[in-house]
Amino acid sequence: MLLQELERFNILLVAMARSLKDLKRALIGEIGMSQDLDALAACVFQGFVPPQWKGAISPRSTKNLVNWVEHFLKRYRQYKDWDEIEEPKVIWLSGLHIPESYLTALVQTTCRSKGWALDKSTLYTIVLSQRDPSKIEKRLEHGTLVSGMYIEGARWNTDKDCLDYQRPKELIEELPLVQIIPVEANKLKLRGTIRTPVYVTQ
Repeated sequence: MLLQELERFNILLVAMARSLKDLKRALIGEIGMSQDLDALAACVFQGFVPPQWKGAISPRSTKNLVNWVEHFLKRYRQYKDWDEIEEPKVIWLSGLHIPESYLTALVQTTCRSKGWALDKSTLYTIVLSQRDPSKIEKRLEHGTLVSGMYIEGARWNTDKDCLDYQRPKELIEELPLVQIIPVEANKLKLRGTIRTPVYVTQ
């Protein structure tokens, strides 16, 4: 999974480095200023993400350039720690290029370990009370903990351990850590739970 993420991240890195190097050369007159380089310069000046850095090589995002670069650097730190230390105890889900692939890999790994049928397995989530990933000392044997998920139009009441009405003027709120648990579908108990859609929006 990490290798797939790094392949996509490296493609983005190469595209960024190449385009910025060409822009620098064009600004000092070494090469001609093309339409693409002119658009790149305008985006950097105005604080927008250049089109050369978007599309399939980058996670979907509506952030401005400053926030996009901050997100980019945070992604880099997660990949670096994952590669040099260990798989994170808490995955920052928003920092993955294709988070769906990571979740699929969780199910596949658990199915192989427990001898479950892949097509009869699914994922179940539990919202925890803990909000600080640094407080987690041990990675889960099966499944994972994730951060970086938000709820819109409601909030998570940690005192009552349930959904609650949103606070005034707070449309979006970050959820506490969420535990993602691979489970056999026929053993899944859904009493007292609610099915909610999850969207990738940045």
